Amino acid sequence: MRTNGIAFAIYCILAAFITYCCMYAFRKPFTAGMYEGLSLWGVDYKIVLIITQVMGYMLSKFIGIKVVSEMTPGRRGGSILLLIGISWLGLLAFGLLPYPYNFIALFLNGLPLGMIWGIVFSFLEGRRYTELLGAGLCTSFIVSSGFVKAVGKWLMDHHGVTEFWMPFFTGLLFVPGLLLGVWLLVQIPPPTAEDKANRTERVPMDRAQRRRFFATFAPGIILMVGIYIALTIFRDVRDNFAVELWAALGYGDSPEILVTAELPIAVTVLVIVGAMMFIRNNRRAFYANQLIIFTGGLLVLVTTWLFQQGRLDPAVWMIVIGFGMYLAYISYHTMLFERWIALFRYKSNIGYLMYVADAFGYLGSVAILFFKNFGAGEVSWLRFFTACAYGMGIATLLLSVLALVYFRRKEQSLSTQPSGREPALS
Repeated sequence: MRTNGIAFAIYCILAAFITYCCMYAFRKPFTAGMYEGLSLWGVDYKIVLIITQVMGYMLSKFIGIKVVSEMTPGRRGGSILLLIGISWLGLLAFGLLPYPYNFIALFLNGLPLGMIWGIVFSFLEGRRYTELLGAGLCTSFIVSSGFVKAVGKWLMDHHGVTEFWMPFFTGLLFVPGLLLGVWLLVQIPPPTAEDKANRTERVPMDRAQRRRFFATFAPGIILMVGIYIALTIFRDVRDNFAVELWAALGYGDSPEILVTAELPIAVTVLVIVGAMMFIRNNRRAFYANQLIIFTGGLLVLVTTWLFQQGRLDPAVWMIVIGFGMYLAYISYHTMLFERWIALFRYKSNIGYLMYVADAFGYLGSVAILFFKNFGAGEVSWLRFFTACAYGMGIATLLLSVLALVYFRRKEQSLSTQPSGREPALS
């Protein structure tokens, strides 16, 4: 297979998109249920389910710091199928076990799934077209969440499937697509010599290498992970409670909006992020990425204020803040770490950085769900979501500025180091 040109890029995007979209069919459908009138320990049962799955997913991210960063290419395809297969058993248990004991099944469901993104992206990183490939992959989790929830709601509304069995059968519908996507992925050849020269060779990282990388870039990692925590919290509240938020905005009788509202976001973000591949200079691309993250936070902050002032239509507000959030969020998954490694020419892989960010991002997501239930239970989801929008916007702006200062100084300090002591600049 030729590894340059648009045809190759389209093939890679298709393979990654299909695989990750199908993964979402095992992760998100249960959130299409309302579980009205059900609770456990005085907590709304849907919140219990979301927290339980997110805790498994969060733990998976911490495990992934080691597993994904150390994984060799030959193990990727089989690992994807094994991990998703284990998560499907969790959905089977969710249907078989009676309420209220079946909540624990979602921990098993979430535990393997957190490693899928890193494994899929391992097929795409370190290439000339990585931004475009990554953008294609990331559109899957913009569109797929709403799509699989719509499928789950269709099974309940038109086929009489219960809320507890709906997730298992939604996954069943996507098994053929999953097998196709993984088969397509394993056909992708490794990066070429030209790719390695332009973007730095990507290698598995053992424990000592991970520690050395962190010691080299600790302040930058902490600042960028701080932004990512805010983005993850905001994204998860918007995604997990989309049904409730749209209902509060007056769209409760329009389930199709779960999909249609995400399509313009996916297309626009894909175009912007994919266009970054045309910036060949790694330094310019890295700082352009910092600007994109800053802009995403600013967009969420300004439009939320306009919405509260009654100057913005509710549907437009939901779409625009989704765009601003995903613009920044997807930058992490496609550009930020890719160009970080390439700029500083540090032989490593995106899996390590991404899983450090994801692990703490989902830790923050779990914490905010506990806070909402036990510290702000009387606050509506719409009001709580609006507060999260302000928090995310302010955190993104402040930490982005500090990160910019850090990386500029880091460049200057490395340029004065004796050769061989620190990673060289591009």
